[in-house]
Amino acid sequence: MPSPHILVTDDDPEIGRLLGKYLEGQGFRCTLATDRKSCEARLADAKIDLLVLDVMLPDGSGLDICRDLKERRPRLPVILLTALKEDVDRIIGLELGADDYLGKPFNPRELVARIRAVLRRTALKVENASSGNDGIVYGFEGFSADPGRRTVTRADGEEIPLTGAEFDLLVIFLERPNRVLSRDLLMDNLHGRSVEPYDRAIDVTMSRLRRKLDDGGRFKLFRTVRNGGYQFAAPVEKWSGDQP
Repeated sequence: MPSPHILVTDDDPEIGRLLGKYLEGQGFRCTLATDRKSCEARLADAKIDLLVLDVMLPDGSGLDICRDLKERRPRLPVILLTALKEDVDRIIGLELGADDYLGKPFNPRELVARIRAVLRRTALKVENASSGNDGIVYGFEGFSADPGRRTVTRADGEEIPLTGAEFDLLVIFLERPNRVLSRDLLMDNLHGRSVEPYDRAIDVTMSRLRRKLDDGGRFKLFRTVRNGGYQFAAPVEKWSGDQP
């Protein structure tokens, strides 16, 4: 099996070269891009397994690339590189569906750890899709969630477009209904790491998920537990995929 192919897009050629060399030393294949145009060309020309994307590019914003990419290829993992103090960029990136982010400057070892964590989750998604996740489907409040197909549909059959992180977060709750789940537990299951100070990754993903499931303000599905975390409060049914 070929090594994972990582596309690193950073406007500083020297940083890109050093990152590329380090990633290749860690067993990855690496392609470099320095702007939006070359990034999109590499994405079109090669099979990329994960995109490391700087927010600041000379011919456009990495956030715009992330948004467009998640609309066209929602399952391609994206890790954003942001200025250390730019919390707004991080939050917007998560809103757009980025899988993780890392503030500059950073230790390349941490980037490799984040890449491996995201790729592990991606591989697990593919494995579950291939196996059908034992054919289990979850039902709740008129919705059905199929982990094998990675789809969520309404009672009328309309599919709800969730990003990978949103779907994974929903399944974490569906597997643990009525339990109060801490942000640390959710972060560990979703991103493979602990919550950092002022880290809003879970809160932003929760907000997106609630909005897409029409949970706006009523908290019929999810409850926010002060100093506790979040709870999936709706009844959950479970059945085999070949049963209604």
